[in-house]
Amino acid sequence: MQGRSPIDNLFCQEYAAAMIDVCVIDEPQAAAAALDPVRCRLLAELREPASAAGLAERVGLTRQQANYHLRTLEAHGLVRLAGEKRWGGLTERRLVATASGYVVSPSALGPVAADPERSTDRLAAGYLIALAARVVREVGDLVRRANEAGKRLATLAVDTEVRFRSPTERAAFCNELTEAITKLVSKYHDESAPGGRAHRLVIVAHPLPRETDPKEPS
Repeated sequence: MQGRSPIDNLFCQEYAAAMIDVCVIDEPQAAAAALDPVRCRLLAELREPASAAGLAERVGLTRQQANYHLRTLEAHGLVRLAGEKRWGGLTERRLVATASGYVVSPSALGPVAADPERSTDRLAAGYLIALAARVVREVGDLVRRANEAGKRLATLAVDTEVRFRSPTERAAFCNELTEAITKLVSKYHDESAPGGRAHRLVIVAHPLPRETDPKEPS
């Protein structure tokens, strides 16, 4: 009888787990791991499960180099085990990214992170950036705690575009929007409501990035 190939004893085991849409990284070491160019490339490749050997071939690394980077990513929770293939005395681990995309929270920067409370000009672009940074920091923490508790976080997001005919109409729009928001907040805000929970409302507006004629009026 002919000898059996190791593939005859192949055993596969997959580990099912949902990939989340966005992972907010708030640990400095995890942020450093994700921002490394090689590891960032590996994360992009791991939107689908792959082994170290397969990744090494795709990105031009040795298997040992790929394993080193993957162990670092796994240690920080950026990738997870997706399944194993075993035959004979060999085990091939297949890994997958824990999220479709990643965002580094300002929390990873500690005391130098942007903070809108330190801004004195509420009309400055820097203040808008600090507001956005606070949203990432606060919502990222809330999502993490909601996931740990097995609950869904209730949020609201509105994203649209408006093209103003002139700076005058842009200013008029801002004034009307401010008045409308002020009216709604006054109507629904109740500081003393039993069981109530405060929510943060942030509304921003900024020009869209473009590659058109820079002489076009802003």
